[in-house]
Amino acid sequence: MEEILASYHGASLFTPRELIIVLDMEGLIRSERQLGALAEGVARPSGGSCLVLVESAAENERKKLEPVRTSCELRCVCFPLTRSALVEWGQRRIAREGLQAEPGLVESLADACAQNPAETLNELDKLITCAGPDKKITRAMAAALLRPVAGAELRDYLAAVAIGDQPAAARRLGAVLAAGAGEGLVFFSLANLVSGSLGGWSRNKDLSVQLARRRPPADLARALDALYRGEAAWKRGRADVVAVLEQATRVVSAASSGRTREA
Repeated sequence: MEEILASYHGASLFTPRELIIVLDMEGLIRSERQLGALAEGVARPSGGSCLVLVESAAENERKKLEPVRTSCELRCVCFPLTRSALVEWGQRRIAREGLQAEPGLVESLADACAQNPAETLNELDKLITCAGPDKKITRAMAAALLRPVAGAELRDYLAAVAIGDQPAAARRLGAVLAAGAGEGLVFFSLANLVSGSLGGWSRNKDLSVQLARRRPPADLARALDALYRGEAAWKRGRADVVAVLEQATRVVSAASSGRTREA
């Protein structure tokens, strides 16, 4: 906390203004004293620097953070992009380059990328660079040039995890990453698989059911906790993302340490 505030209020002849972005802000709060210090420090003028505190999504609002929210000049609540909004983003990107896209191209691209904004726009940029003199990009070009993303490879990986085939899960994790799937998407999919096995919503319900049959709830809860801790360590720059994903894969696909629950 002290380091964050020092960066925010500090001044330098070489960098008079800085942009400081703090991810997973809720994880930094350890005491009421720290919470009060952060709120007071944010409220004081910085001299030009900008501090952005990013709070992770949660089902219920974290009331303890309200003093910090109140101290901020601006609060922005970010919602996931809908498919239509993502398509509009893509169409504006194409128009900015002075290109024309075949009808349905952006929609099919968004669906192929599981409506992940980063993946969709990255793949769209790849297509834009391949546009010819006619200034057009077509669905045929997309089919020929797009790398495989978050499709069958990701489901095959999750299936190996669900049945406890660790060697296959490790191989398929490498294939998923090589195919271009983002690490954040893999983390989300793995956490979604485990939380679904505990009764939550699952994108691959049948695989979550397989995992639930193989491992008892206590095991799954510990695996989910380990997964969240690993993701937090990666986002805070404390661990290599591939190593964390490999470890998370081993933890979730491991054999049960207790009695297996009957279906």
